[in-house]
Amino acid sequence: MGIFLGALAVAAVFAIAAIVIGREARRLAAKAPGRVFEFEDAVAWVCDHVGPEVAAILSPDDVRRILNWHLEFFRIKGVSSNGHTADADHPVVVSGAETVDFVLMKAEAAGSPYTPTQIHAVLDAQMGYLEDIGAVGPVEEQGPDL
Repeated sequence: MGIFLGALAVAAVFAIAAIVIGREARRLAAKAPGRVFEFEDAVAWVCDHVGPEVAAILSPDDVRRILNWHLEFFRIKGVSSNGHTADADHPVVVSGAETVDFVLMKAEAAGSPYTPTQIHAVLDAQMGYLEDIGAVGPVEEQGPDL
């Protein structure tokens, strides 16, 4: 009798586990997969989406360097921490001119001869990549109860 009850208990635990796992698998399958920023994907995407006049001048290493400086600027501003800094309880807003100035400053310090036009093209293409993966977009309206 004890073996029968033990086997019944194991079967019950297995059935409960199968139901819970099945339910979670269906829930996760119904959810759209989250997109993640992959740096090398971003470099390739930007290289494919800058204009031909910029693509003819900048190598993938140049694009990689500009994107690294752009991401450094994002980290400094707290943008890479989901739009909030540890010091602020409000969204972080970054202007395009401020970003380009930072990247130009880094380029000059490194002795890289990038022009504002080239940097604008790379950063615009990167914003296109970020929009494509769903990392940036329009500000959502929040209701009064949020």
